Amino acid sequence: MATSSLSGNFSVLRHSETQSRSLLLLGGSSVKLFRSKHEASTCHGARVAAAVPRASAPEVAVVEKGREKVRVLKLGLICGGPSAERGISLNSARSVLDHLQGDDLHVSCYYIDCNLNAFAISSAQVYSNTPADFDFKLESLAQSFQTLSDLAKHLATAVDIVFPVIHGQFGEDGGIQELLEKYNVPFVGTGSKECCQAFDKHKASLELRKHGFITVPSFLVQGYETDKSELSEWFKKHQLDPDLGKVVVKPTRGGSSIGVGVAYGVNDSLVKANEIMSEGIDKKVLIEIFLEGGNEFTAIVLDVGSDLDSFPVVLLPTEVELQFRGANDVKENDAIFNYRRKYLPTQQVAYHTPPRFPLDVIENIRKGASLLFQRLCLQDFARIDGWFLPNSSSKLSPFSQSEFGRTESGAIIFTDINMISGMEQTSFLFQQASKVGFSHTNILRSIIHHACLRFPNLASVSGISGQLPSRSKSLQRNKSFSRREGTRKVFVIFGGNTSERQVSLMSGTNVWLNLLAFHDVSLHNQEDLKVTVNNALLEVTPCLLSPTSECASSIDMGKKADDVMNRTVWSLPYSLVLRHTTEEVLDACMEAIEPEHAAITSELRKKVMNDLMEGLKDHNWFTGFDIADDLPVKFSLRQWIKLAKEVQATVFIAVHGGIGEDGTLQSLLDAEGVPYTGPGAMASKICMDKVATSVALKHLANSGVLTINKDVRQKDDLSNKPINDTWHDLTRKLQCQTLCVKPAKDGCSTGVARLCCPEDLAIYVKALEDCLLRIPPNCLSKAHGMIEMPNPPPEHLIFEPFIETDEIIVTSKFEDATGHGLTWKGHSRWVEITVGVIGKRGSMHSLSPSVTVKESGDILSLEEKFQGGTGINLTPPPLSIMRYVKEIFLWNAMQIS
Repeated sequence: MATSSLSGNFSVLRHSETQSRSLLLLGGSSVKLFRSKHEASTCHGARVAAAVPRASAPEVAVVEKGREKVRVLKLGLICGGPSAERGISLNSARSVLDHLQGDDLHVSCYYIDCNLNAFAISSAQVYSNTPADFDFKLESLAQSFQTLSDLAKHLATAVDIVFPVIHGQFGEDGGIQELLEKYNVPFVGTGSKECCQAFDKHKASLELRKHGFITVPSFLVQGYETDKSELSEWFKKHQLDPDLGKVVVKPTRGGSSIGVGVAYGVNDSLVKANEIMSEGIDKKVLIEIFLEGGNEFTAIVLDVGSDLDSFPVVLLPTEVELQFRGANDVKENDAIFNYRRKYLPTQQVAYHTPPRFPLDVIENIRKGASLLFQRLCLQDFARIDGWFLPNSSSKLSPFSQSEFGRTESGAIIFTDINMISGMEQTSFLFQQASKVGFSHTNILRSIIHHACLRFPNLASVSGISGQLPSRSKSLQRNKSFSRREGTRKVFVIFGGNTSERQVSLMSGTNVWLNLLAFHDVSLHNQEDLKVTVNNALLEVTPCLLSPTSECASSIDMGKKADDVMNRTVWSLPYSLVLRHTTEEVLDACMEAIEPEHAAITSELRKKVMNDLMEGLKDHNWFTGFDIADDLPVKFSLRQWIKLAKEVQATVFIAVHGGIGEDGTLQSLLDAEGVPYTGPGAMASKICMDKVATSVALKHLANSGVLTINKDVRQKDDLSNKPINDTWHDLTRKLQCQTLCVKPAKDGCSTGVARLCCPEDLAIYVKALEDCLLRIPPNCLSKAHGMIEMPNPPPEHLIFEPFIETDEIIVTSKFEDATGHGLTWKGHSRWVEITVGVIGKRGSMHSLSPSVTVKESGDILSLEEKFQGGTGINLTPPPLSIMRYVKEIFLWNAMQIS
């Protein structure tokens, strides 16, 4: 059958009895690549001790590739830390592990918790959602170190070099660097003294001014007893109204915009500064002029110099554009690039690489960031943020008469220096690197190689060279899609036009990159492991199902077969996939094929690559760029399916909601005999419809499989009938006091809310009528966060009794003798569970379930589900919870028998 799971065609052939390096599980619309037996068993619920590196004297590890012996580089990857950015740090570590682990480079993982306790952890922990998923059980799962000094001594003998990916405090302020320097442990990145200076925004600003850069006028607040008159004078000096002058208040030592806000006037500024200090975010606060009319940018700097000679090259910068989407959006007068906008894929922000600035501005940004990198003595790589103020919006008079930063088009101001840039899969590092020819693996290995040059015993390491896949060849699919001998094509499709499209992009990108990485294993570990799909290597193509017009109604959207077959699908080159929203990907596709824009981007790309090669040509470990400057290719869905049939591709469906899950896409693929992942058309259609699912499972009630009562209402009926009557009718039929409302055919927490009274229902219905994109926090009677609403509004909504789940509190402090910092207040005996099911039809099995923990509010928020470093999933569930679940299962089994 065409609907057979892709996983059914995979086999792992081991050519030795050594530990299997990679296991692959595929199914449904998700993928998980397990790097070891250990990790796979953890996902099936086993409690496994961490794989701890040897603490004995270091030995030079060697692997044989044919007749050539190559030294294995042992890398220590350290993540976590005490700052609020530790969740992002875990995401960065996961990306590094994904793209570096191999026969010639062995990665050992380490974690530092919020209390600066250190552990050697397994890769299974790195693949957790957040540190809170495993913080409470580390003492039973990992090797702990008594002190940080013990960790450093261990690293000195167990690894060759350390890659710290701790963001914020202790990672970028010089803390971890000073520790490693004390014990002579080689590491990637800038030294401790330089980190300390650059991380502190006040110190960095003074240093930049000393070196002739334009800086933002600022006022330093230290302690709660700041002289109000001094701040008033500062306001007047910079032509700001002491009562209403708009400023930015931020911690001096912090990242990811945590604690950053807008204030008006002296009094408000001091209130917000005191809040930052009282919340323990920082002891010192900066008050800066708000740069009205400015355009924010960020630029990655890569040092490609030799020996002690720094040669920093700035990649193509990225412009950060905050977006306000018309009257239906929640307007924020004080909008800034905050934590939510940085790490949650929504249309509130868009990125442009290269920026839409005049060419002279882009060139001066690159020159300035390179000069700054050198003047501050940074090492290996960094990310530098700043602002471009066009002449029309910039008031140069308040700024110092500095030498660098003035252009004919406006002023360039550098504001933030990040010694350890975020390394999530679609982060600025990988976005900008891919635009100039680097894959994820290539840029990471280049950074590590450069760091090795500083240490005599590592300078001659050649074991991590020459190991890059021929990505540019495999990705030149736009020139020829014909099937190559010995390969099996996989088309990964994502996107669509439902409210789940941004999550679909995340899923599809993850699938694509993991399959690429798996492809890399098959290419370069052929001596001991071959991964085959029907005895063929994988060739993976990412594809975007383009969003349709947002003006289309949910009734007409994609229902007619001809309309569906005429939907647009884009075959994407590597760099265009690395975006945060489907709209960004689509815009990038249109720009890429627009001649004038394409010519400018191509010219900038060539210039950066020439600058890079000026330094890289002296390094024998650099084997070349591996991402070609390919163009996207546009198809109709009909043409795309026909192509998949011609080249005998398997389609990996990562389209969430809409035609990706309601059986439409599955039916179209079935008609052409194209194999795909996930359930067939009929099962998809049933599972997509929450009501149809309940009906389909109703006959299993006597076997203990229960579904919640539902009442479906049309949107128009909700608008036309009295709210009080509707409320009383719903609560009477469902026999409950509070309701849970959700779209009938949508997911990802979109439009899901708890309604406690008729007034809540009225607010929700009004939001549907006004086509609001989101309901602001705390509009309903019970406190809640931002509620993202489906666009366009759904025609049908489901009402259910709201289930009050038990509170589960997870802390990193070990509160009892067993080392568990988890408290389950089991009053209602309800917990929220999610479980994956995998396998071929007729032989499915479930993975270990996860308990999802709400950190605030009544509904698992969009942030907790999908924002980087946010949301707690306990996998496998703790025994205290599982024991109760098992009792229920046992009771059900007894009823069946």
